[in-house]
Amino acid sequence: MKVINLSEQNSILNRFVAELRDVNIQKDRMRFKRNIERIGEVMAYEISKTFDYEPKEIQTPLAISHDQLDQNEVVIATILRAGLPLHHGFTNYLDRAENCFVSAYRRYKDRLNFEVMIEYLSSPSLEGKTLILVDPMLATGSSMELAYKAILTKGTPKVLHIASVISSQPALDYLQKVMPEDCTLWTAVNDPEINEHSYIVPGLGDAGDLSFGEKLDD
Repeated sequence: MKVINLSEQNSILNRFVAELRDVNIQKDRMRFKRNIERIGEVMAYEISKTFDYEPKEIQTPLAISHDQLDQNEVVIATILRAGLPLHHGFTNYLDRAENCFVSAYRRYKDRLNFEVMIEYLSSPSLEGKTLILVDPMLATGSSMELAYKAILTKGTPKVLHIASVISSQPALDYLQKVMPEDCTLWTAVNDPEINEHSYIVPGLGDAGDLSFGEKLDD
């Protein structure tokens, strides 16, 4: 698995991530979601550089223009619910893409131990297509692994990209072992560790709650 950490080169992306982390700015729910969306737009642009392109003649009012247009059949797959703003950012740029949604949540056995559950999947055929699997937070990597396995029931993609806003080093180490060798993982930043509750440190907290409000635990 190839890992591309966009924070290794300074860009405006740094400010989007910093505002997501800032405990004062992240209280503005609209801005929090918009920053995740903007990161999705940047990532969509970067990933589009890997697509296949073919020449096409375009008729303008004055003459024929010769342009290179992308040819990939793209499916953007999102892990609910935290992934929705990131998904929106990707579709802002990859507006011809099909869409897939899968639910994954932590079911706690006690205060520290949990298992990841998958209970919903809606997807087009993935056979031979370019799959971009997005989730803003990669803490342990287990949700991503299970979501990918569930999605494979809809076909085998030709190309796999994984996109995350903040990943942890333990998650990257784990996904290196369980995901296809030829996939590419894109992250805006990679943090060094997770705590005893499996939250990324320094991270930013719970992306789902910050985007949509705190949920009631069962």
